[in-house]
Amino acid sequence: MRRRQFLGSALGAAGLTLLPQAPAAQGADGGVPDLLESFLTLPGTKSAQVDVDTPESPWRATFQPHEPLFCGSCFKTFVLAAFLQEVEAGRVDENEQLAIDEGVRSPGGSVFENLTGTTAARNVLEAMIAHSDNTATDAAMKRIGASRVRKFIAGAGLQKTRIPDSTRRFFSYVAGAAAGEDLGWKPLHELLQNQNTDAAKFRHPLNDVATMAAPADELVAYYKRALAGEFFTKPDTLREFKRIQSMADSIAVVVPPDTPCYMKGGSVDWNGFHCMASAGQMIVRGTPVTFALTLNWNDSDGDQAKTVAAYKGAVADVLAKVNRRLLEAGT
Repeated sequence: MRRRQFLGSALGAAGLTLLPQAPAAQGADGGVPDLLESFLTLPGTKSAQVDVDTPESPWRATFQPHEPLFCGSCFKTFVLAAFLQEVEAGRVDENEQLAIDEGVRSPGGSVFENLTGTTAARNVLEAMIAHSDNTATDAAMKRIGASRVRKFIAGAGLQKTRIPDSTRRFFSYVAGAAAGEDLGWKPLHELLQNQNTDAAKFRHPLNDVATMAAPADELVAYYKRALAGEFFTKPDTLREFKRIQSMADSIAVVVPPDTPCYMKGGSVDWNGFHCMASAGQMIVRGTPVTFALTLNWNDSDGDQAKTVAAYKGAVADVLAKVNRRLLEAGT
């Protein structure tokens, strides 16, 4: 049995298409032919979209962008946006103390899993994005409610995006609990630590009941709108959203050095199924490059450690190519 681990870092033929406002004469590849080649050589199932919004001739590279795949911790950006909307409305305060205890404790995360007490909501949001801490995520979701996050997702028109009630309820379900059941911290922790646990009752992480899933096109559309301030009414809220989104530890893994970026990574390793995902936006000479690259695979598709390393290298390659092209175009 493989126990689930969120690393927190971090279908069909590839296609390059113009954004609607881009004149066809400008060329669809933006000067970067075969942009997704390194990503497409990876084993497993893939969904990708990269939007390069240059003022004169925006362009887009895609690969099965409408396919909803398991995206892991990438869903936490929706929790952040919904939480900050509540702050903006005055119903929540980033300085209020949130409880960190066994009521919200969840496997995965290096910040709060072994701590008990209270801390400011701002610290919880930072831990959720910067280190993908699942206990922090569940503390934030408990404060505003999963229904509030789903309302935000629906309002944003993200029809294929799905989130769990909490990360702990997600783990409980894929570990064999009934739909909606929370096994509780100690039983779930013991189950995941027990190498002799019968994995026959385990469920696939990408399912119709409790999952974390989104297609690349919805992640890209969301980040473009969120970072343009569409979901917030106050400039301070957008600044706070950008500040926290710029803290993700996966940025240093895949984004070119000295490049501003707002993103979230996700991953899973569960009973022979694996996921790596990266979504966000980097800014190169003032040009937004919004991206989502998600990979789902099984043990039979490829070695887990080698594929994780190859995925990180492929995403870094894609972003480096776009970065280099935009820098060259500006000289």
